[in-house]
Amino acid sequence: MKIGILTGGGDCPGLNAVIRAVVRKSLQNGHEVIGIREGWRGILENNFMTLDLDAISGILPRGGTILGTSRTNVYKVENGEEKVKQNMKDAGIDCLVAIGGEDTLGVASKLYKGGVKVVGVPKTIDNDLNATDYTFGFDTAVNIATEAIDRLHTTAEAHNRVMVVEVMGRHAGWIAVHAGIAGGADVILIPEKPFDLDEVCDVITKRHARGKNFSIVVVSEGAKLKTENNVDKDGSFVLSSMEVDAFGHVKLGGIGNVIAEEIEKRTGFETRATVLGYIQRGGSPTAFDRVLGTRLGVFAADLVDKGKFGYMAALKGKDIVAVKLEEAVGELKTVDLELYKVAETFFG
Repeated sequence: MKIGILTGGGDCPGLNAVIRAVVRKSLQNGHEVIGIREGWRGILENNFMTLDLDAISGILPRGGTILGTSRTNVYKVENGEEKVKQNMKDAGIDCLVAIGGEDTLGVASKLYKGGVKVVGVPKTIDNDLNATDYTFGFDTAVNIATEAIDRLHTTAEAHNRVMVVEVMGRHAGWIAVHAGIAGGADVILIPEKPFDLDEVCDVITKRHARGKNFSIVVVSEGAKLKTENNVDKDGSFVLSSMEVDAFGHVKLGGIGNVIAEEIEKRTGFETRATVLGYIQRGGSPTAFDRVLGTRLGVFAADLVDKGKFGYMAALKGKDIVAVKLEEAVGELKTVDLELYKVAETFFG
């Protein structure tokens, strides 16, 4: 069998660990593996490469993806599904292993319903894919964000400043909550719970009143301000651009600067913002992500070998299990508010 493998969406630490595992296990199972460059775009443009043992040698600790990636949506391309099927047939590719988040695996799920043999592997630093306890890449992103918060603590204290740290998280605040708890943040703001800026400033003011001359605020890029008309949900994104990608997502970014400006204006305390951005995606994956990526890759290769298509490899407790692709992309996994209550215990 000839297996095609691709990585789509944002890059993520641990992608190369998955590629390596899929290739090694598939070769052991007697199959051939073809790398598809630049995600779904590669299969639409016949951009392929052979993946053998030499091609994957030494890639385990590397960040990014040796295959490249893109945010291409097959279903935004005229006759996209038919092109995928025809190009797979022409290249002799029997099935696909798609590694990605909600968008990449959403395309994979549609293709499966259209008759393409697909297996999925969950990837996103946001940890917002349903049907898996953790996605690889999340642990690395949290560790990077936590280290940044630790470093900002010292400069915040030295200069008597409020530091606002903007982390990634469009619809789910997993990075903010985990890194915020681990880094000892004084306020954590997430998309799941719209916030009142007066309440944030009140926490900071009370800290200063009891002798704490600095504060750390961690905010997800997708956090929203609470409004009078919508107390529990909604609000508005802070956008860095009105452009949308192939999946209809607007480009977020800048809420950290907005909050910092307002905190300084309302409290009089000197405030600075730091946007971690793509730093969270880059660099070598943690040991946890290398192991999780390897386990998911081996499991995905075995799903292919058994002809079990339309499924995604997922982590459930300590086990790797098969879940239906449509279940994985049906809805996003948002932060458990019980976990957020734990974080709130330490606010201020």
